[in-house]
Amino acid sequence: MRLFEALLLLTETAALATLAVRPWRATAWPGRLAALAVLAAIAQALVERPDWRLVPAHGLALVLALIALRRPRIPSWVGGLATALGLLTLAIAAALPLAFPVFRMPPPDGPYAIGTSLHHWIDAGRPETFTADPADRRALMVQVWYPARPVPGAKRAAYIEDGAALAPLARLLGLPGFIFGHLASATTNAVPDAPAADGRERFPVLVFSHGRAGYRQHSTALVEHLVSHGYVVATIDHPYAAAGVRFPDGRIVPLDPRMVDRGFVTRRIPDLAGDVSFTLDRLAGLDARGPLAGRLDLARAGVMGVSLGGETTAQACHLDPRARACMIVDVWIPDAVLAEGLRQPTLLLTRDLATMRAEGWTEADAIETDAEMRGLFNRLSGNGYLVRAPGLYHLDFADTALLSPLTGWLGLTGPVDPERARRITGDFALAFFDRHLKGAPAPLLDDPGARYREVMVERRRR
Repeated sequence: MRLFEALLLLTETAALATLAVRPWRATAWPGRLAALAVLAAIAQALVERPDWRLVPAHGLALVLALIALRRPRIPSWVGGLATALGLLTLAIAAALPLAFPVFRMPPPDGPYAIGTSLHHWIDAGRPETFTADPADRRALMVQVWYPARPVPGAKRAAYIEDGAALAPLARLLGLPGFIFGHLASATTNAVPDAPAADGRERFPVLVFSHGRAGYRQHSTALVEHLVSHGYVVATIDHPYAAAGVRFPDGRIVPLDPRMVDRGFVTRRIPDLAGDVSFTLDRLAGLDARGPLAGRLDLARAGVMGVSLGGETTAQACHLDPRARACMIVDVWIPDAVLAEGLRQPTLLLTRDLATMRAEGWTEADAIETDAEMRGLFNRLSGNGYLVRAPGLYHLDFADTALLSPLTGWLGLTGPVDPERARRITGDFALAFFDRHLKGAPAPLLDDPGARYREVMVERRRR
């Protein structure tokens, strides 16, 4: 809970507690405390961005102030009822920020600070296949995260710039469109447009693809972990496959409702893989000029993705030889990739069938995902790793547990401690890319039991 949120709730608690033991007409203290609550509400609105979670708290402060100003002489039973209603409102006001916190992304453990920049790129040579307009061209919003020079005291980048962009996701889940609005106040560890890290080192490049109805930031903990260890990561917002993509002109492109259809998704995978290749093209431009010139090593490029992003990753790696390493997380595999395999070193990260069933997946979906990930593993012509982490649910591979402490209770995340779940995903990703893009030792891939006894790893060596 943020400082002024807590201060507002504390002053309201004090005012209501005083009201409970002393009637308003007998003492001025409730009025004074109500005035403090109003000042705390004003300070909260000015210093911290207000949002829907704080409506009960701000409303209670206003009611307390009105009562304090008028100082009504009311019967004791009316005062008692009003106090009880106030305490109920206070309980709701305290519960909402706790259930939907404005979080700070956990600090990564690598030696590099993190910078980030946002880019709007249009592929003039590729039509937008999600629309019927033949003149429409594919446009992307891509966020680039990179090792940066430390900037003490600098403002950190927001987790998302505008919660309204996630309104389509909220409605897809049957929730009000404003439910994710407070995430615009959550912060990452990255400094916007920070200067690149000192020195002349060229960093391997990774492209990240999000899941269906996801957003480019939904695995920020993983991204920051990799960047802090010396990678540049470009995270793509795939328009019409993402929850909502906001462009610089203010336009929000929502999830295409046809994306719930498996056949339609299958036909769109080549387009999404094209986004990955186009992003690699534009990253070459960033390496040629601008603040990151000479710092991106595109000869050591990898692709990674979760869920639909994993399927996109598989297709992109199948088609684009610039992808030298591929990380595919918990998803079925495109038919062509399954039939022909992949040449690049590939990490396949998933769970066991028992965990999928416990999560509530249908038997058909669980068996298909498990069989196709193993099928691709068996067809790899390069080095491969099939990693199963029992107890991790599908949404544990993203930042879901950070969004609310209720995700486990709601069955959205699994029984594994959220910090351990993040560590499993991040540590295996880092070990894999370190070995196959940096040529560094990666003992975790050969002996995971020393750190994660529950994780099962199968290896193919070429």
